[in-house]
Amino acid sequence: MSPTTDVHAHVLVPAAEALVADEPALAEARSAEARAAGPASSRVNREQIAALGPALTDRDVRLAAMDAAGIEVQLVSPMPIHHTWADGDLAARYAAAVNDGVLAHCAGAPDRLTGLGTTPLQHPDLAVDVLHAAVAAGLRGVEVGTFVAGPDGVRRELDDPALRPFWAAAAELEAVVFVHPWGCTLGERLDVGYLSNSVGNPVETTVALSRLVASDALPEGVRVLAAHGGGFFPYGTARQDHAWHARPGDRAAPAPPSRALRRLWFDSLVYTPEALRHLVAVAGADRVALGTDHPFDMGVTDPLDRLAAAGLDPAEAELVRAGSAAALLAPVAARGAV
Repeated sequence: MSPTTDVHAHVLVPAAEALVADEPALAEARSAEARAAGPASSRVNREQIAALGPALTDRDVRLAAMDAAGIEVQLVSPMPIHHTWADGDLAARYAAAVNDGVLAHCAGAPDRLTGLGTTPLQHPDLAVDVLHAAVAAGLRGVEVGTFVAGPDGVRRELDDPALRPFWAAAAELEAVVFVHPWGCTLGERLDVGYLSNSVGNPVETTVALSRLVASDALPEGVRVLAAHGGGFFPYGTARQDHAWHARPGDRAAPAPPSRALRRLWFDSLVYTPEALRHLVAVAGADRVALGTDHPFDMGVTDPLDRLAAAGLDPAEAELVRAGSAAALLAPVAARGAV
């Protein structure tokens, strides 16, 4: 029987963050984030990060939380702060420090922890090299943001032609690419009531996935895992499908967007039984895996209880509990044994 697996949990690598701590661009980025979140949310964010230090860095604290939640294996990804403003030299050093830190964190419990790294998408050629190095070192793939705000001040989307070699390399390496938002391009429109996260995060994931699908940017076999149940993408493809059929002159993808639901993976972090049932219905249970977002307050500590509350068919529930994650994380050649 495959182990109960959480595909969405975070680790902080202090040594990596120390590399960028004194950079003026970091202060500018934080100021922009604070304006977008609003004063109340920014204050609570600071308090939360200060309190979560051990949960983000201490392996024993992590394992205890996993035990309490009934999680046997966890896919650990960095805090999704990729610092895409960094120039090539700093970006390379930062990625190396993050990836080394994730590997070290997981090495203490290799039977329970599997790591994802980071790669500097603002420098596409370097991103491919770092991805190769990360996988060769033992990471299962990388986490990326939903857009790239590069050092030149230009925002690039994940379907940018310059990133096609990255996606091709990810497919070739069978690497997991975890799409996870950090910040929202709607800015100060969401500066009240933590809308910057509760609305901004799913909006960003929705836009990123929609662009990747609409532009047909993903090569066959690439393993994309979407955070937070894929944002609003699994719930809005009917309208995108209608546009695909109604406007053939606008098509870039060869199939309606809803077909992509069977090519992507999604975590189960959608909060309600109704939402989880819908996600399984449109994507398939074999494309949905448990996700907790450990240790943040937008995460959950009772993923198995929430899975049970959805009342899925036992075979579907088993896939969400373990089977889909096992397939996602296994090499293609081993999938038949999952």
